[in-house]
Amino acid sequence: MQATEYAGFMPTGEFSQLNSYENRVFDILLENKVRVIAKFYRPGRWTRAAILEEHEFLAALADDHLAAISPLRLKGGSTLIEFEKIWVAFFPKVRGRLPQEFLGQELSQIGRMLAQLHNIGSLRPAHTRPTMDSSYLGGWRLSIFAEWVTPEVRDRYNNAAADILELKDEFFEPRDFIRIHGDCHKGNLLHDGSNFSLIDFDDFCNGPVVQDFWMLLSGDADTIESEKQLILKGYEELREFPSYQWNWVPLLRGLRIISYAGWIARRWSDPSFPRIFPEFNTYKYWVEETEALEKIAWSWT
Repeated sequence: MQATEYAGFMPTGEFSQLNSYENRVFDILLENKVRVIAKFYRPGRWTRAAILEEHEFLAALADDHLAAISPLRLKGGSTLIEFEKIWVAFFPKVRGRLPQEFLGQELSQIGRMLAQLHNIGSLRPAHTRPTMDSSYLGGWRLSIFAEWVTPEVRDRYNNAAADILELKDEFFEPRDFIRIHGDCHKGNLLHDGSNFSLIDFDDFCNGPVVQDFWMLLSGDADTIESEKQLILKGYEELREFPSYQWNWVPLLRGLRIISYAGWIARRWSDPSFPRIFPEFNTYKYWVEETEALEKIAWSWT
C-alpha cells in the first residue's frame, strides 16, 4: 500500500495477490473504484534499463494497436519506481479468461497478433535483454545442477544437456533473431470474449520467432499440423514466417527444460519454491528430465 501511494495512487487497502513465481503481483483497488495491477520485480533479476526496455517495447506495441498490456505512466512520467530497493510498475487491470483450448479461428487471430508483434520487434534489437545465442544458456547454468541432479543419472543429464546446447549453437542463426515475447504460452494470453491480449513480457528477449509459437500448440500428433496451418494463416497475412525455424522446436523444448530446472535451482532459497516444486530434488524428477533431454538429443544425432 505504501508503494502504491508513493506511485501517486490512492489505494483503499483492498488487494489480492495474483499467481506469480518470479515476481510478486497484486490486484489493488483504488479510491476511484479502479483496479490496478502492481508488479514488484524480483530484486537482482533485471536492471532498471532492462525493465524500461521492456516497457518501451510494450509502448511501441500499444502505439501499433496491439493488445499487449502496457504499464501506466506514474508521477514524474516514468513507468517504473524504486521502493525500498525493489523496482515496481503498475498496469491497468484487463479482464479476461485464460484459454484452455483454442476454438474456431482463434489460432489465426493469434497468428495475426504475433505477426504484428514481430513486425515491431524486427525494427531494432533489444540492447539490455538476453539473446538466445550461445550466451543465453551455458555451462554456468549446468554447473548449478551438481548438487541437485540425482547421482544415478547425473552424467547422462549433463551429457544430453551439453549436446543440446552444442546443437543450438550449430543450427541457430542469431542474425535472424528479433525482439520476441519469449514466453508465449496459453497462460500468458487473456481472452475477453472477442479478442486476445498478451501479458507478462518478463522473458522478453532477442530470439527466433518460432519461440513465440511452439508452446501455443497442443502437441497432439493428430491436431498439431492443422494448428500450425491455422496460426500461420493469420501470421502470413501480415508477415512471412521463416519455415526453417520449425526444425528448431525440439532444441527450443530442450532449452526450456534445462532453463526451467536452472530457474528452480537458483530460486530454491525462496520459501515458496520447495512448496511449489516438492519433487524437484527427487530421483523421479531427474530421471524424467534426463529421459526427455536424451530423446531430444538422440533425435538430432
